[in-house]
Amino acid sequence: MILIKQDPLHNFRMLQGEINRLFERDNDASCGMMSQWPLRVDICEDGDSIILQADVPGMEQKDIKVHVENNQLTISGERRFEDEKKRDSYHRVERSYGCFSRTFELGGAADVEKIKASCKNGVLIVSMPKREDAKPKSIEVQIHD
Repeated sequence: MILIKQDPLHNFRMLQGEINRLFERDNDASCGMMSQWPLRVDICEDGDSIILQADVPGMEQKDIKVHVENNQLTISGERRFEDEKKRDSYHRVERSYGCFSRTFELGGAADVEKIKASCKNGVLIVSMPKREDAKPKSIEVQIHD
């Protein structure tokens, strides 16, 4: 006798997974469609700057746009499928292609006039120096007798 474990919530979990994948995509107005792949980033901070690192494997500089407006940083672009003529001969296409866009609120700490972006080994690095008044300051404590 074989026992089969049934999960009464299996269909709901599958539906939740599909909904989660749908909301991982961002709406990208520049391409007029939903983003085809989510841009994954790491953001860290030290005393002098905020650093954003984004994975952009296989992309060239001309295909990536970094834009600052109204205290928002937007990274967008498009990764194209290069062998469109041979697409039918592929057995599997798992890498994401198409438009992407992510927007980040800068707050008041970043000096938008000094933001720099570079790309190395498939990682976009956006360096945002902090404004002088936003940098941490040490204050010496005075002890009075």
